[in-house]
Amino acid sequence: MTIEQRSLEASSIAPFPLRQAWLVLAVVFIADVMDVIDSTIANLAGPSIRADLGGSETTLQWVLTAYTAAFAIGLITSGRLGDLFGRRRLFLLGMTGFTLASLACGLAPGVAFLITARILQGLFGAVMIPQGFAMVKVVFPPQLLRKALIPFGPVMGLATVAGPILAGWLLHLDLFGSQWRSIFLINVPIGIVALALAWRILPAKTGEDETARLDLGGVALLTLSSALLIIPLIQGRELGWPLWTYLSMAGSIVSLALFVASERRSKHPVITPSLFTKRSFVAGLAITGAFYASLSGFQLALNLLLQLGLHWTPLHTSLTLIPWALGSAVAVTLAGAVLAQRIGRATLHLGLGIAVIGLIVLWWTVANTHLTSWTLAPSLLLIGFGTGLVFVPIFDFILGAATAEEVGTGAGMLNAVQQFSGAIGVAALGTVFFARVNHGGAIPFNHAGELVIALAAVFFSVTFALVWLLPKRSA
Repeated sequence: MTIEQRSLEASSIAPFPLRQAWLVLAVVFIADVMDVIDSTIANLAGPSIRADLGGSETTLQWVLTAYTAAFAIGLITSGRLGDLFGRRRLFLLGMTGFTLASLACGLAPGVAFLITARILQGLFGAVMIPQGFAMVKVVFPPQLLRKALIPFGPVMGLATVAGPILAGWLLHLDLFGSQWRSIFLINVPIGIVALALAWRILPAKTGEDETARLDLGGVALLTLSSALLIIPLIQGRELGWPLWTYLSMAGSIVSLALFVASERRSKHPVITPSLFTKRSFVAGLAITGAFYASLSGFQLALNLLLQLGLHWTPLHTSLTLIPWALGSAVAVTLAGAVLAQRIGRATLHLGLGIAVIGLIVLWWTVANTHLTSWTLAPSLLLIGFGTGLVFVPIFDFILGAATAEEVGTGAGMLNAVQQFSGAIGVAALGTVFFARVNHGGAIPFNHAGELVIALAAVFFSVTFALVWLLPKRSA
């Protein structure tokens, strides 16, 4: 289908009342916030989950990566599924499945059940999220679409840091004796309300491309490549890195190469091939991967250091993270309202530079001081402010050269890379953390935290260098 045909089809859709368009946006916002919070909320609750359900150290990593990896894998293909089966129908299916999977997580009797439910949560979330974005683009007139989408960056960025803080409060409140289960059960009433609103408000027709097809071979190769990488990264340390773990990671590279070759030949590729001819997009994949892998791995290590190493309560840990959230809130406002327009790409360099300084200060603090919420506050404020400057404008710069035909697939791909990189960060840096820990007391936890913090600073520095490949101004 050509761009002209798409435009003609979009124009044939009945005009949507503006008031209802804003309600559609509100429903999509709820769905996106639920997804982002669920990708981070279990981070802080991990030690409590393990204490209740048991399991090895890798249990914590699986509880986190099961959701994000499943979400990332499903997200790449689910946008095309909306064309095949209808976006409204799939949004409702995704929201229903996500809510039921959240209930299953909250009622999980054991580790295996919880991890399975987390995988289902991620898959249903992946079905839901891209349909919402697609419908927002249809229900708003072109002149208002950019205004409608402006809050997404700040809200998603703040939700990323708000998840662990919310988890700490929920664990402290211990609603109805639910302990850690409340972090999942809270999705149930929110999901029911959102589902009721979606049923009444979402449009039936949103310009689906009826000629779309799904490249099942490409999906299978991409899924295989992801699984062959994640599984050995998480299980390898516990098993002593047997030969199969190295063969599996090598197989992941082979599967990825076969996927790329398959995409070039496919009549209905999973990813729009022309995106890979744009330097900003290719560099953007690496930037997104390095940034979110280091961020998620660092978050996990900090939570483990404070809760397992120093035996802080979840509430104490969540209160300690407030300076991070405050720094992000201020930076998100500045980046969106002032800096990105005035200094362009330098906003990303400024943010990453401040974040690296914050990580260096945090490394020194962990290595040389008695850790308290007050001694950690300055470094966490700097890290929050620095990363907050990156949250808002990064996708605009990466997708600045994308055409109208490419931007939807590109945004979905970047979102998937963000989630999958988070899973890789938890798997890889979590493995580094536990490999360094000696169960003799708090000091070895400090050493493990120092190492992961240093690695996060290195990855942020690599991201800083890669940003030079992006255009000076967003489109």
